[in-house]
Amino acid sequence: MSKMASDTLDLMDRLRQSGEDFCVATVIRTAAATSAKAGAKAVVTRDGAVHGFIGGGCVTGAVKRVGLEALADGKPRMIRVKPKEDVVEPVDVDGVELHTSSCPSGGTVDIFFEPMRQAARLVVCGASPVATTLATIAVAMGYRTIVAAREEDLDRFSGIDETRADFDLGTLDLGDRDAVVVATQGKRDREALKAALSSGAGYVGIVGSRRKIAKLLDQVGPEASAAAKAALHGPAGLDIGAIEPEEIALSILGEIVKVRRQAARARPSELAGGEAV
Repeated sequence: MSKMASDTLDLMDRLRQSGEDFCVATVIRTAAATSAKAGAKAVVTRDGAVHGFIGGGCVTGAVKRVGLEALADGKPRMIRVKPKEDVVEPVDVDGVELHTSSCPSGGTVDIFFEPMRQAARLVVCGASPVATTLATIAVAMGYRTIVAAREEDLDRFSGIDETRADFDLGTLDLGDRDAVVVATQGKRDREALKAALSSGAGYVGIVGSRRKIAKLLDQVGPEASAAAKAALHGPAGLDIGAIEPEEIALSILGEIVKVRRQAARARPSELAGGEAV
């Protein structure tokens, strides 16, 4: 194994250990003169950086664009980079997506992209009956589950990926696929809601009556943006007539799934196509 290949594998292992998403691009076929050969790998990280070598500038642009697209929707795909004069349609005769190259070598490269995304995170704020049930179900569904509650309440949770005795969610670097649910129900409500609204999570919900939620939003005041307040799901959960804590927790997870799937379907593909120069 070459040093570059070894370095690429080491990077993949470090990214996994740190919980970062990345996309692996692998050359699976070449034709004519190309600088990279079948089996060569590169890693595309969230910031658009391409680590490793699967070809020069002729393919790097396409690798970056398609790698980020695969990371965005979580779907593997294959592309073919061909000389510009050989591309007349966006898709080749065998159904493979085409990208163009202006390099003088004139080679063709088939590249397979495999997104390596970590499981979405669900942060549960509080130790109420709804919170404990919600955390348990979330773990069973494969979410990376984090509980934030008072230190004396954390012993109510077992089998959770992470627990913390504060609501400092900024250090988690939450994103569009992640969710935060405030289920404090009378214990540090305002503090938890303020942290949730500024967390950056794609879904933020709170358990409580509409009247109570409206009062809490007034108490948070300008510390949270108007957009974050408008996007708040409160009361959290789908309207299934839930009464018991287990039913409420189920309705919340159902709403989280619904919001995530709708966002994935609505997300436009802004990174596909283009010329790899």
